[in-house]
Amino acid sequence: MADPMLKEALVRFDELLDRVAQADFEEPTAMTLATTDSAGHVTARIVLLRGHDERGFVFYTNSESRKGQQLCENARAALCFYWDGMGEQVRVEGTVEAVSREESDTYWAGRPRDARIGGWASQQSRPLVSWEELAERIAKYEQQFSERDVPRPEHWFGFRVVPDRIEFWLRGAARLHQRTVYTLGEQGWTQRLLYP
Repeated sequence: MADPMLKEALVRFDELLDRVAQADFEEPTAMTLATTDSAGHVTARIVLLRGHDERGFVFYTNSESRKGQQLCENARAALCFYWDGMGEQVRVEGTVEAVSREESDTYWAGRPRDARIGGWASQQSRPLVSWEELAERIAKYEQQFSERDVPRPEHWFGFRVVPDRIEFWLRGAARLHQRTVYTLGEQGWTQRLLYP
């Protein structure tokens, strides 16, 4: 059972996502994912949230990509959701773990076939000589899987950010933003306000 303060934060996040969905954002689950490698180099990119619960926030990727390699080297990450039209932001920080094979398989099976072919064809983050090279790889895997289902590659799976900090930010007048942070400590989750 989730800690009451963590549960409160997740309910607040769910309510916010519901409002975002009703506001008709094109990608309501888009989030910035920040990672670091073993040398401390920080990179960030936009990914899509594909699930969340008391265990954490889930996204899927090629583990051989730059972000996948960084997550394997340094299993901590930060997420940032920002919905400008609503003036709201959520920041999540925590450790990272791979989701189960079953969760990855279930998500993979729900992807469109062309996206599954793309998962095989793309050597994500590696140098690409030309678009023709990618087209040839796509054709290769379309042929390979023409008579059967497209299985999930072993290197393609989900990562879960297990939070130890969740911050809610609401834009305020004169830059006096409202900030509420939930943090995990030795005694469990706590909540407090922060100066803008």
